[in-house]
Amino acid sequence: MNAVPVPSAAAREQAARRLAALATPPGALGRLGETAVWLSAVQDVVPPAPLATVRLVIFAGDHGVAGHGVSAFPQEITGAMVRTFLAGRAGVNALARTQGVHVRVLDLGCADEFTDLAADERAELQRHKVHRGSAPIHEADALTEREYADAWRAGETVAQEELAAGADLLLTGDMGIGNTTPAAALVAAALGLPAGLVVGRGTGVNDPGLRRKTAVIEEALARLGTRAADPAETLRALGSADLVATTAFQVTAARAGVPLLLDGLMGVACGLYAERLAPGAAAWFAAGHRSPEPGQALALEALGLSPLLDLGMRLGEGSGAVAAVPLMHGAVALLRDVALLEDLG
Repeated sequence: MNAVPVPSAAAREQAARRLAALATPPGALGRLGETAVWLSAVQDVVPPAPLATVRLVIFAGDHGVAGHGVSAFPQEITGAMVRTFLAGRAGVNALARTQGVHVRVLDLGCADEFTDLAADERAELQRHKVHRGSAPIHEADALTEREYADAWRAGETVAQEELAAGADLLLTGDMGIGNTTPAAALVAAALGLPAGLVVGRGTGVNDPGLRRKTAVIEEALARLGTRAADPAETLRALGSADLVATTAFQVTAARAGVPLLLDGLMGVACGLYAERLAPGAAAWFAAGHRSPEPGQALALEALGLSPLLDLGMRLGEGSGAVAAVPLMHGAVALLRDVALLEDLG
């Protein structure tokens, strides 16, 4: 496989010098200034170029654990929300329109077959479909070896398609009832943590549901055992087709040297595995927002990423990343357009 390139140290240093020379008090731009320097490094140009083509891909799939009381909503909501994305009426669609972010949704593992859709729309939605839902991770491995390979290949292919469309900033989103359970389990396995430290309420599960969710993750981790040392095997055993595809998408973007803005728990959990499978990938990631999910904060810390926003959002869909896109544009504009102290005369 191709190695992950390293963002330009020379551009980073030059951008930091330019930031310090702006007609602003030292450190006054805070995280916006840091983001501008990072964008210069990943683009290898100072000041950074405007972000002209921002593209989001939502990987959708169902999860066997959804039938074990870990979610506040029934599994059927997955398919309903996929239709809402296609209609452009979901929360992330509304946010994306304000920023000109292109939104694409793909069914990697939904139980719904979407037979009500027009043939061409259904074909595009399911072009990379792997199966109809993953196995319950506390009872069996989520994916077979063949399903894992198919999901990984799908993520690579989709990333290459988005790059060919001219993407200069990529985002990933998620949709799948019950998906915070495998994502939390993945974080726990990667960081060697007990279920109780990573589990969260997801879509708003009540106390009994939270206890069931914790127990499911504990059983899944016990079943995984020593395989936790192998990131690919862990992703196959505890993940799902949509999460594997998301990880492959992130790795492919990093290997191509294109920056990626992470969303909530699912995106950041996948980012953790992208870094484990392709060391250096995290240098190409920025964190859009902080989720209330404990596992996301732990994964962000492990990746060395600090989120741009902390709005208490837990919508998923890629919405937190999309909400941070204006800050990325602002960071570019500040380093490009603010006068230098030497220009003040």
